[in-house]
Amino acid sequence: MKNKFYIYVLILISTSIFAQQKRVETSIDTTKNKIGAQFNLTLKTNVDTLSNVVFPTSANFGKLEVIRSYVVDTIKKGDRYELVKKYGLTQFDSGKYTIPSLKVIINNKSFLTDSIAVEIANVAVDTLQQKMFDIKPIAAAESSRSIWVYILFLLLIVGIGALVFWLTKKYQKKKIEAEIFRTPIEKATTLLQNLEKKELWQKGEIKTYYSELTDIARNYIEEAIEIPAMESTTSELIIGLRAVSLKKKMTLATDTLENLEKVLKHADLVKFAKSKPLDFEIAEDRKKIEKAILTIDNSIPVEVELPEDSVLNEAQKQKQAQLLLKKQRSKRILLALLAVVLLLTATATYFIATKGFEYVKDTIIGHPTKELVEGDWVFSEYGNPAVAVETPKVLKRIDLTKSLPKDGMALIKEMQSFAYGSLTDNFYLMVSTIKYKQEGALDLSKSIEGSLQALEAQGAQNMIIKQEDFETKEGISGRKGYGTFSKIDGIRKKSVKLYYEILVFSQDGGLQQLIIVHEEGDKYAEQISERVLNSVELKKAVE
Repeated sequence: MKNKFYIYVLILISTSIFAQQKRVETSIDTTKNKIGAQFNLTLKTNVDTLSNVVFPTSANFGKLEVIRSYVVDTIKKGDRYELVKKYGLTQFDSGKYTIPSLKVIINNKSFLTDSIAVEIANVAVDTLQQKMFDIKPIAAAESSRSIWVYILFLLLIVGIGALVFWLTKKYQKKKIEAEIFRTPIEKATTLLQNLEKKELWQKGEIKTYYSELTDIARNYIEEAIEIPAMESTTSELIIGLRAVSLKKKMTLATDTLENLEKVLKHADLVKFAKSKPLDFEIAEDRKKIEKAILTIDNSIPVEVELPEDSVLNEAQKQKQAQLLLKKQRSKRILLALLAVVLLLTATATYFIATKGFEYVKDTIIGHPTKELVEGDWVFSEYGNPAVAVETPKVLKRIDLTKSLPKDGMALIKEMQSFAYGSLTDNFYLMVSTIKYKQEGALDLSKSIEGSLQALEAQGAQNMIIKQEDFETKEGISGRKGYGTFSKIDGIRKKSVKLYYEILVFSQDGGLQQLIIVHEEGDKYAEQISERVLNSVELKKAVE
């Protein structure tokens, strides 16, 4: 498929290169355009310094309107002048038109320019089959660094911090309860001491004080005696205690349960009836709770446990130790993984907020043309007359001489072609040089048109064509064609919009050409294209 493309290019170029030397050269930037768009017609002549040249001044060239007549550009070349006159033409009706031969007077002698056929394309509007929609309302422009991005980033960081804090506190709480509070009575007495250190009732927070005080007592009873103290009412709790004390043969005095019941009911009045006890009453309630807890704990019968060695053998001990070690290791791994996930999430969010999602995606997942931009570039010369150019990869030689017809090869003295990629790749670059047996003026615009027709033969559709003059950094003039076209991607089975650039130069009876094609909107491919074009250097032919 690639060879077919090269054949089309070279055949079309070879059939249009040998234009006869004329006093007036005629060229146009494009032969196809839309209604109202501008054609740029250029007339060029080479005369001595004493010659008098008069260019056409008509308001219409055939049926095309002259909307702009540019000032004559004079370029001195030794003892002669090259005069360049440009016109801006347009037409507001679709169809095919001809720019007629124009009369240019040089030293009172008339010379005619070439006639050029152009086509004005209409813009089709189908109001029967195509749906019509209302005008959309004005939408605010999106900013890649909107303040909302930073707000969301800040909220995410706060959320991650809160989650880490909650998990840490939860782990610490479990660890404290497991390691520090070995028994329910130890936990209850420690919490009572911590409650006093808070000085809640001294600060006026009496309701909070009584809530925590009774919760400590209820938690102890639930853990030590195993009755649902937290869910029971005061009456239910006292009845349950009496029943358990009889069942477990606990030596509980009647006044212990009565004092506990009084404190609990007093607390209910504070919490639900907004009662306000005096300071000495609060202190007495605190002492009664502590005494009730200690009395209950002392009354619980002690269960005599068998020696550990009689219950567990050595194998069981080792198994329990291994299970405990495995459980601790799993916790450490889980916390480490959680920390890594949170760190990666925070890092990705930061870069998305500051550099954008596309940057993160291209950096993590990768992008073919991004890798080309950041790779090691090569500066080398290709063909004869040589084209020196900097490329992300070395161009590979392609031999197309055997594929050309004999009549095409009869005009060519030497041909060399080099390429990277193809039209189906992310980036395509081709450099070709041709030396002809017969020297003559080369029509660069027609050479570009031949390359574009070859692209159309390879499936290019909806082609937009633009041409302009191009000059290398050494001052060598050439012609540049550029634009876009759509093509069906054979892999993804959908239409892809591609951007192309074509450079052509004529030196010493030879043609030098460079073609670049890549997907439109690919910012990395655009960087490659710009760097390649800025590096182009043309060499003289070597016999």
